[in-house]
Amino acid sequence: MSAPENGVNAETVRKIARLSRLHVAEGRLVPLADELNGILGWIEQLNEVDVDGVEPMTSAVDVSAPLRADQITDGGKRDAVLANAPKSDSGFYVVPRSVE
Repeated sequence: MSAPENGVNAETVRKIARLSRLHVAEGRLVPLADELNGILGWIEQLNEVDVDGVEPMTSAVDVSAPLRADQITDGGKRDAVLANAPKSDSGFYVVPRSVE
């Protein structure tokens, strides 16, 4: 399989590998170029699909996300959280001073 016009060739693969900081053996450059050209060919085929009148979707199944009202709370678990602290005072953690 040869590279189509404006397709990927071994030199392009070498540049992509260098920019990606990947080592690609010299013998793998042409096979990788062929694989990339195959992928690009499939993408070109997708461009030929008539999608007029097709609504964009985020999932193959119509799913609505359950929403809840945003309510700001303190969580109501201060005492349970502070129970794990080695030392607390007035609802806050007490930590050793690190800067004098």
